[in-house]
Amino acid sequence: MDDPRSWRKIVAPYEGASLPRSLWQVANTLIPYFALSFLMYLTLDVSYWITLGLAFPAAGFLVRSFIIFHDCGHRSFFKSRRANRILGFFTALLVFTPSYYWSHQHARHHATAGDLDRRGVGDMWILTVEEYLLLPPWKRICYRVYRNPLFLFLIAPLYLFFIQYRFWGPGENSHVRWSAMRTNVALAGIVTAASLTIGIKAYLMIQLPIMIIAITFGVWLFYVQHQFEDTYWERHDEWDYVRQALEGSSFYKLPRVLQWFSGNIGFHHIHHLSPRIPNYNLQKCHESHPMFQSVKPITLWSSLKSLGYRLWDEERKKLVGFNYVPVYLAKQSRSHSG
Repeated sequence: MDDPRSWRKIVAPYEGASLPRSLWQVANTLIPYFALSFLMYLTLDVSYWITLGLAFPAAGFLVRSFIIFHDCGHRSFFKSRRANRILGFFTALLVFTPSYYWSHQHARHHATAGDLDRRGVGDMWILTVEEYLLLPPWKRICYRVYRNPLFLFLIAPLYLFFIQYRFWGPGENSHVRWSAMRTNVALAGIVTAASLTIGIKAYLMIQLPIMIIAITFGVWLFYVQHQFEDTYWERHDEWDYVRQALEGSSFYKLPRVLQWFSGNIGFHHIHHLSPRIPNYNLQKCHESHPMFQSVKPITLWSSLKSLGYRLWDEERKKLVGFNYVPVYLAKQSRSHSG
């Protein structure tokens, strides 16, 4: 791709939203989600094990709802800006997320992903090996705790969706503040309505397992999208948008059923190249050109290796585990002694 505009010509046919396809996706996602939630309520007096079993497919539909919200935030789900805003607010509410606040941060993630000098907005905490070694001992412990899978995929998501999204940071603009406040008021209304109808206990017994399963799987998807061995990180002066998309965003080749529930987000290299492509066109775009098909896929099994990647080695251009630190120190020692 010598012509930097050539990729735009390739993706352009897939960027337009289709109203029938978008409406069908809303129907085949939200109707089953609410139906399963109601069925979970009916099974509470039968067996809570049945209720918990139903929470898994319900969580799958909730993840799919999040993908719809995600597309609305990129203004790719509908041609109408207003329609994206309305559906985005509603589907974000299902996952306790302020729509504008999240989409605002996510847009910054797209603009800075893979840029070592612009880390920290809408992404996961990642340090280079050298940065890690320069930390005081207490902060190294904090980083190790953060990168522990139990914290990263269970504790942190629960805090993020249930607590952090209820507030906003200092200096945030009025749109972000109003987004958080609107969401909090709407959630308070939902909880109040549930308390007056089915009871708060029944609501929590249904909602909590769905949310825990959905956000754990969702955060795992987000993690795998950029945390793989040969991902792309560069200093700002060397950073390249197309390379970040095709080399720093994974092609996560999931089994068909998981691909469906995750709204094709495994074609993340396509999504980062053009966020204006609706999720239902990502696979078609991937299959349209050899440039995309040359991206090495990550399978469900091989993705488990990414759990061991904790630091970025700037010299080797790879993610490494903590066990690489002694090797790095030994190399540095030999270099200095030589």
